[in-house]
Amino acid sequence: MTSTFAQWTLDVRDVDLMARFWSAALGYRIDDDGTHLRPPDGAPAGALSVWLQASAGPKHEKNRNHPDLVAADGTAEAEVERLLGLGATRADVGQTGREGFTVLADPEGNEFCVLHRRSS
Repeated sequence: MTSTFAQWTLDVRDVDLMARFWSAALGYRIDDDGTHLRPPDGAPAGALSVWLQASAGPKHEKNRNHPDLVAADGTAEAEVERLLGLGATRADVGQTGREGFTVLADPEGNEFCVLHRRSS
């Protein structure tokens, strides 16, 4: 018996802001409860849902885990620019500039990466 990923849960302070950002970033729809994001129709089987869990405290340190995104269409550079336009910011977590990814942070400072190439 093994486990599989079912959901990505993110602690957030402003659920509405973060729901708008992550639904636009991922192309997910916001459930009626406003805290769950669901994959779009036609998403691959097993696509993760997202739960935005209300939390009172701010983020203090670098995330110990984070999502890695890939551009569904176009280039990684164009996807980075799109995400910046949605409210992401560039983040420095000690990268050298030679990595195969770009580090960004969502509007509440949670880091995530845009991979320059899809992983095998």
